[in-house]
Amino acid sequence: MNGDPLQAFEEALSALDAAGLRRQRRVVEAMDGPRLQIGGRWLLSFCSNDYLGLSQHPALVASAQQAAARYGVGAGASPLVSGHSVEHERLEAELASFVGRERALYFYAGYPANVGIVPALVGRGDAVFSDALNHACLIDGARLSRAEIHPYPHGDLAALEHALAGSNAARRLVISDAVFSMDGDIAPVPDLLALCDRYNALLLIDDAHGFGVLGPEGRGTAAHYGLSSPRLIYMATLGKAAGVAGAFVAGDAAVVEWLLQRARSYVFATGAPPLVAATLRTGLRLVAQEGWRRDQLARSVHRLREGLTGLPWTLLPSETAIQPLIVGGNRDALGLMHRLEQAGLWVPAIRPPTVPANTARLRISLSAAHSDNDVDQLVKALRAAAAGEPSDPYPGTPA
Repeated sequence: MNGDPLQAFEEALSALDAAGLRRQRRVVEAMDGPRLQIGGRWLLSFCSNDYLGLSQHPALVASAQQAAARYGVGAGASPLVSGHSVEHERLEAELASFVGRERALYFYAGYPANVGIVPALVGRGDAVFSDALNHACLIDGARLSRAEIHPYPHGDLAALEHALAGSNAARRLVISDAVFSMDGDIAPVPDLLALCDRYNALLLIDDAHGFGVLGPEGRGTAAHYGLSSPRLIYMATLGKAAGVAGAFVAGDAAVVEWLLQRARSYVFATGAPPLVAATLRTGLRLVAQEGWRRDQLARSVHRLREGLTGLPWTLLPSETAIQPLIVGGNRDALGLMHRLEQAGLWVPAIRPPTVPANTARLRISLSAAHSDNDVDQLVKALRAAAAGEPSDPYPGTPA
């Protein structure tokens, strides 16, 4: 006799609770820069991917308001029906120019972008080579493609070359995060591209956490390394450093046209509202023009890393806005997160399956919106926690 499926869900949820793995949503009531109001209380946030602090920029707010007045608040249909506006068209041209590629295609969000891109590029009889620490959307895209999947150990170029050399697939595709979202390290993209050249493969990189932050004027990880190749298919999200929402893929014109024709998450989904595209055009200009934001972010990264030396937890090597502090056990990470919250700081605990077992961590996300005093507040709270001492509470009100 089959068991009660509803009871099975209850038991599975209880097992998550017992393992310290149930996720909890928090309701954000108001925002003021890196300060978020939760339950009527202001917390200094180190959990946002708003790396340049643009999401509340007055120019972006004004662009959204003006575009809403002109176009309304919905797209009405998929981009291939009537959901592709002049704002989307201009945005795609500006994105392609910004990253130095022939053409770009805008998606309403990053996860469905990769879930659509990978199966459009490869299928049965083909092969996908995937870094073990890739984001879930790349992993799911590979699974949906029905191509043969070859995971390789994180950053292990020798293992990747061995797999490429041994493959007789009709088409080979290497997929990798450019900046790994939970470790903060940058992929060896030049070496990946060199292997793809050697073995006649395509390379898809997901630059969700590098776009806007790395490279000249924030043009991303490929620009950071000075790379340009028709084999390189460049994808990035626009809800992080760009401050708004959505994602795009850029590359050779024929490749992008093929994705427009075959990426199911593009063809069959309602388009993003034109107001989003119009706002992103403003955000893209600010990413390029306001280089001081990247300078401030780099100073905060250095300040944090200097301040956290000598703690009992491991701060992973990272030059990016993502600064992971490995705690170990799930409950230990949750306990440290709660202790920081009591001091007025919101730093999320990341646990399996997002990260490997026994590597639960605090994922510290820095932003250009953080001041030196903000970073110092976090350093003091973590040092106090390590020493078992009380923390000076965050003042609790926006500036």
